[in-house]
Amino acid sequence: MIFIVVKKAGMSDWADRQLFEYAFLQGIPMVIFTNGQEWSFYLTNAQGSYDERRVYKLDLLESDIEESIYRLERYLQYDWVCSGEALEATLSDYQNVARTREIEAALPKAWKSLLEEPDSLLLELLADKVEDLCGYKPDLDVCSRFITTVMRNHVDVPPQYPTLPRTRNPLPAERIETDDRVRAGSECFIMFEGKTYKPGSAIRTMLKLFQRLAEADPGFLDRFAAMKHGSKRKYIARNRLELYPDRPDLAKQCSVEIIPGWWMGKNFSKRDIKHIIEMALGIISPTLRAKIQYEL
Repeated sequence: MIFIVVKKAGMSDWADRQLFEYAFLQGIPMVIFTNGQEWSFYLTNAQGSYDERRVYKLDLLESDIEESIYRLERYLQYDWVCSGEALEATLSDYQNVARTREIEAALPKAWKSLLEEPDSLLLELLADKVEDLCGYKPDLDVCSRFITTVMRNHVDVPPQYPTLPRTRNPLPAERIETDDRVRAGSECFIMFEGKTYKPGSAIRTMLKLFQRLAEADPGFLDRFAAMKHGSKRKYIARNRLELYPDRPDLAKQCSVEIIPGWWMGKNFSKRDIKHIIEMALGIISPTLRAKIQYEL
């Protein structure tokens, strides 16, 4: 059964709601309000407010003829109403409307969350776009600071840009160096079982630590690989293509072999590096953990 209310000119929304509640109490699943030009289709037992239960609003003067015919037949064709197909079609359309409404409500929150805690893939996309525009690719930390500044100031473009490093391409994939040469002015270091390493950068510090952990604990890399990593990519993998899904160019340019058969990405912000290191230190033995210190 369908309850069709033909509205008089100037009929108040309060009267609409009264009739809507009456239909709900009578167990009528579908209510239609119309003044001849506008047709509003509602499901009385749907979730949400009065407005959120509206499946579709059709304006015969504004809509295409084909759309008007399609909607009126879909919801009001006699055979479909009798067989229940019209109600099923209405339920299906309501689910689509409700899903779209929830997505639209979640999008601003999701975008804000991405900007407040940017994923490394988002930072990579930003870095790639900067390189496309000016020919120089910024570090992910620079991109992260840029996004933080935008969020803090709530402006489209922050008043000042961070200085971009003048390098056109990331370092090629290579085996980790095992010497302890120190880059001038670097504060990054690892103390591992009494020996100090100063790789010279945060990413090299992480790579050196993973190399030493793999040597000291043969099962470490397998345990770490089994953990939950980023939302889109793995931090380490036996196949380096898994490090940058759908980006074989990054897999080739921005990965390094920790030990034979194990690869790790190099395109991380300092915050991500610290997070990955803490994950690694959380799955080793307390005895070994006590022998490790690091600074990025």
